[in-house]
Formats: sequence, C-alpha cells, structure tokens
Amino acid sequence: MNSEHYKQAALNFFHQGYNCAQSVFAPFAAQVGISEELALRLAAGFGAGVGRMRGMCGAFSGLTLVAGYCKGNLSGQSEDKEIIFSLVRRMAADFTAEFGTLTCRELLHLEADTIEGARPNERTAAYYAARPCERCVAFCATKAAELLNQQA
Repeated sequence: MNSEHYKQAALNFFHQGYNCAQSVFAPFAAQVGISEELALRLAAGFGAGVGRMRGMCGAFSGLTLVAGYCKGNLSGQSEDKEIIFSLVRRMAADFTAEFGTLTCRELLHLEADTIEGARPNERTAAYYAARPCERCVAFCATKAAELLNQQA
C-alpha cells in the first residue's frame, strides 16, 4: 500500500467536506473489509474532537479506528487489551511530538471556555489556512497506511 496514495485520498475526502475522522478512515474501508459508506458512517461522530466538542482530534480518532482493525482485542483478557492500548499510546506520542497536543481545542488555539454549537464552520480558503487539520489528516492517514502495511 502506497502511503502517499492514502494521504491524498484522505485529503480529498477532507476537501469534499467530510470531517477529519471520516477523511482518515474512509480511504481504508476496503482494507478493513467494509464499504466506504459504512466507514463514513462509523467515523462521522468522531469529527471535530468528537461531535464538535473539541476533545481528542478527529483525525487521530480515524487513525485509532484503523489501529483497532489491525491490533484490536477480540477477548476481554488484559493481555489482549494491552496490545491495542500500547499501540494507541505510541501513536499518540508520535502525534503529540508532531503537533504538540491530541486535543482539537488546543490544536485550533481555542480558549478553554469557548462554547461552539454543533454546526460546522464553512470550508473556505481562510478555514483551511487557519487550521492544522489538513496536516493532521495527512499525518494520520500516512500512519494508518504504515500500520496496514505492517499487517500485510
């Protein structure tokens, strides 16, 4: 799998108006054995820091969905859970090293007391210029492709 291909596919989804989590996860739908439609639906609520509440970065959530496919536990055993938790923690450390935080609110430099509604911002040139979202989507899609390549 060519990570550049998946990075571009993720950015294409993002530029079409899909949220960051959808944009990272949807390009990998076939690889994880689901339809693109299902991938878009499953990731829909994770965008903008989960439901536009500006929590954990949605792009990272999309990456975490791919990680779950690759290493997710199929039992309730602690040892099995530890595998996916360790992987997600390593990916979180990489993301934080690159961007400084996993939190959408902090990535967007929003004040802690800023309350936003559920309605997303309009996608304009100013929107893209003022946010690191494209970089986060590209980074997470590249990491997701690397994870799947390791599975192959």
